[in-house]
Amino acid sequence: MTGLAERRVRELVARAIAAGRFPGAIAQWGPVGAEFSSCGEGRAELWAPPSAVTTDTWFDLASLTKPLVTTTLSLVAFREGALTPNTRVGEVLSATVKSPVGDIEIHRLLTHTSGLPAWLPFYCLAEGRRTNLPQALQRIKLEARPGERVVYSCVGFIILGLMLEEVSGSDLDGLFYNRVLVPTGLENDLGFNPDPTFRVLAGGASRPLAEQRLVRDLGLDPGWIPAVGTGRPDDGNARFFGGAAGNAGLFGTARGVRRLTAEYCGSCTNLLSADEIERAVTSQTGGLEQERGWGWQIAATPGCSAGASIPATAFGHTGFTGVSVWADRTGAGIWVLLTNRNHPGQRGVDLHPVRRRFHSLTAEWCRHADIANGPSTSAESSAG
Repeated sequence: MTGLAERRVRELVARAIAAGRFPGAIAQWGPVGAEFSSCGEGRAELWAPPSAVTTDTWFDLASLTKPLVTTTLSLVAFREGALTPNTRVGEVLSATVKSPVGDIEIHRLLTHTSGLPAWLPFYCLAEGRRTNLPQALQRIKLEARPGERVVYSCVGFIILGLMLEEVSGSDLDGLFYNRVLVPTGLENDLGFNPDPTFRVLAGGASRPLAEQRLVRDLGLDPGWIPAVGTGRPDDGNARFFGGAAGNAGLFGTARGVRRLTAEYCGSCTNLLSADEIERAVTSQTGGLEQERGWGWQIAATPGCSAGASIPATAFGHTGFTGVSVWADRTGAGIWVLLTNRNHPGQRGVDLHPVRRRFHSLTAEWCRHADIANGPSTSAESSAG
């Protein structure tokens, strides 16, 4: 069954590459702590010298930063008492005290029910200078009352990232490295600001076309958009914040994404408590437009990328660069699909059909995998 699933996934990815959906991709799937499969196809980098996707290729993980980094660090901060789910933004970021942003509680940021707009160019609002950030935060207006509806908000997670930095006295990059990567042994598979001298990176966008359009639509100057470049995140706000922001900036391998996601699967964790996991991967937004836990989306959300093949209680996330991860809460399956959709041009390609088909092709394999077999080591080198 393993060979059949791998062949079908390879064919699916090859067809998507041929159709121009992305230059390359890597898929990994399997139960936590047991045999898993890996399939890499296409090109990580199209420019000379072109390079193939392998299990060691680092991808721009974009919004996977939200659950993997910002949610995880928030849970650690709650445990240690540096923050609580009910801490208000203004209690930490003093510049927001007399603004609508200041009254928002952290649990609203984590569930995307804060009422904040979906996206804002902080580099424009602050005119390219971090010293102008307090004034920029004061000017942000809510688009709904907190708790009224789910609006997926990069703005909310950027603010939460700033709060984590403030209470820890450390930048997000260092905080994540010391509190998450070192304890889990993932220093060589995940991180911010990867050095292209030591990491094999999937290519990114050659121009920030999507953000140029968004900035112009707001009547702002696209000249403030930070420059793109090798090893720099696709997200302009993350580039403005030095490559690491609460909403984006993380890079890594499929192996790293799979292993850190596994920390949210029941008893399979070494980093989080059962209660912390429960709050993060259980829907906190019943009756609203989307089913959201803390940072994670729940597969019961209508129209999400999970599809019908994995449990409605599964949790996951996607990213603008063409990446996704979904996981069964019990650890019975984790599905990682990383692509470089934005290389070299930022194309608005809908990858949900590919993601759902990938889950469909591999869900049965995960259900029948023999957990007693233990971890597979051969799969680590099967992509090429």
